[in-house]
Amino acid sequence: MADNDSNLAPGRLVLLHSTHRVAAGLLSWPAWEALRGASQVLAGDPTHPQLPYVRQAGVEVGIVDVEPYVLGRTLVQAAVPGSHVVWITGADGDPGLTDSLARLAVEGGPDPLDHPMPEIETLPGSYDLPGARLLDLVAVMDRLRSPGGCPWDAAQTPQSLVKYLVEEAFELVEAIEEGDREAVLEELGDVLLQVFFHARIAEEDPVAPFDIDDVAGGIVEKLTYRHPHVFGGAGAPTAEHVEANWEQLKAVEKQRDSAVDGVPLAQPALALAAKLHSRATRAGVAPVLPEAGPDDLGGQLLELAFRAQQRGLDPEAELRAAARRYRDAVRQAEASGRAG
Repeated sequence: MADNDSNLAPGRLVLLHSTHRVAAGLLSWPAWEALRGASQVLAGDPTHPQLPYVRQAGVEVGIVDVEPYVLGRTLVQAAVPGSHVVWITGADGDPGLTDSLARLAVEGGPDPLDHPMPEIETLPGSYDLPGARLLDLVAVMDRLRSPGGCPWDAAQTPQSLVKYLVEEAFELVEAIEEGDREAVLEELGDVLLQVFFHARIAEEDPVAPFDIDDVAGGIVEKLTYRHPHVFGGAGAPTAEHVEANWEQLKAVEKQRDSAVDGVPLAQPALALAAKLHSRATRAGVAPVLPEAGPDDLGGQLLELAFRAQQRGLDPEAELRAAARRYRDAVRQAEASGRAG
């Protein structure tokens, strides 16, 4: 260590992190203070998206072209006493850098440093906003569908994906009803993938293209319009009032003539019956149906669905619960048979 360094404060090495999910240049005030006050600003990637904005602010940036395994020692050597060095971390976060710096601080390494270890700190320059990881999913889907991506993903159409959409939705329902938190997390991701997949395909439509931002924008507008008690200042005394108002707004919005217009007929039959009954009940419509005869299984199932609806139960969920109990009984009988 040089004699004229002995009276200087230890060097300072700042590892400046930023997220690629926030536009480059949108850095925190502490980050800009560190950059403007630095003795040296260094980076390893000459194409780093932050560099044009940092240089535009009048800050010179030096490029360090060394192997990753010597990067830690190179930065420590640059942070001489009395200096303030800022390292702009790479997009990958420079894996292993913090570990190598920690080893240098504790063990020193085979080659002695020519000055004391600097003070080292990490400084977040920008933070991910809630939902920022959705941008990663956009990028992944674009990569999969683009030339050089995945042949299977590139070959899919909305029609070919329908079966997967239905399967993933039912797998999510099963995970929710089973109370499996890890499975719910995974299946929500699979359902989300289907939404992004369909939206990515829609971008390529030559006649009426739309993208995931259009999808998100549409549902934001719908939620805002159908929640005047939240976004419009109107009061909502009860959840029932909110639900009734939702249906009224939907009817006006869709210009429907019947309370049962818009009910998807492709859904499972018990769920379909319950939905039709719910819509009719809320509209004050009570059609007279003939009593189901002993051979009219469809009519009997319809009556059961109505009874469940009147008791506040979901007939589809009730039947699935009964089916699970039957499944468990089958497994128990099989186990007893093998044991015997």
